[in-house]
Amino acid sequence: MLHVQNISFGYYKNNIVLDDFTFTLNEGEHLCIMGESGCGKSTLLKAVYGLLDLQKGTIFWKKKQILGPEFHLVPGMDFFKYVAQDFDLMPYISVSENIKKFLSRFYPEESERRTQELLQVIEMTAFEHVKVKHLSGGQKQRVAIARALAKEPQLLLLDEPFGQIDNFKKNTLRRNLFHYLKEKKIACIVATHDKNDALSFADTLLVIHQKKMVACASPKEIYKNPTKKYIAALFDDVNEITINRKIVLLYPHQIKVVEKSDLKATIINSYFKGFCWLIEVEYKNRKVFFNHFEALKKGENVFFSLRSS
Repeated sequence: MLHVQNISFGYYKNNIVLDDFTFTLNEGEHLCIMGESGCGKSTLLKAVYGLLDLQKGTIFWKKKQILGPEFHLVPGMDFFKYVAQDFDLMPYISVSENIKKFLSRFYPEESERRTQELLQVIEMTAFEHVKVKHLSGGQKQRVAIARALAKEPQLLLLDEPFGQIDNFKKNTLRRNLFHYLKEKKIACIVATHDKNDALSFADTLLVIHQKKMVACASPKEIYKNPTKKYIAALFDDVNEITINRKIVLLYPHQIKVVEKSDLKATIINSYFKGFCWLIEVEYKNRKVFFNHFEALKKGENVFFSLRSS
């Protein structure tokens, strides 16, 4: 349904931010965009929404071309919804009134039903009559998401949608939201730093580095077979270890302590992670990290081996 073909964009003539991006997104599919801060994630969302004039390439939703401000007095597609990081809510009216803002007043019963449904999705039924100005940043973020869903857009664009929400609410909200989108067959593009958004809920993961798409495949495929340290580092600490003259990329869980092996290292530090300890060692003048069930004593030597997965 969404066809992004060879698009390039820069805010200035000789300052390219997105260089030759091509990808597709089908009805109800979820795409996650990851990359370091400033790599162009938000810019790509704005381009898809129609807030920017491309320097090259085309974007189509079904058979309709998405064009920027040069072609529209009010930029942005009305069948898309874009939730930016600034929320743009109305502070002096209630949570429910913000959600109802784009719903028809001619059908009050349907408007109320939709509002209550979305309040349940964002887990804010108890706050429906509270004015937005009294909410925390995380609560405002949830209201902004609900308001964007009010008229069931064909495509939802989310920029760091859970960035201000604490972990206590984030996990259940994330499950509720993505389940709802799948149920309604609403396509979604999420720009995020959080690996859990991609690994657990995305159908496709797109990675941006140095203005280019460096990966675009299923999250499982990219996680298990990262082609660059930059990509692997989006998910966890990553080790570069030379084995038989070949550099291997390994996550901490792919290394284990053994009684004896050809791989010998010196313990530098142990970090408590809750479910395990992250052990930092020095191996051939390079730091290596692996998981272990207990802390290990600084300065001692340890042998390790590589797991198959």
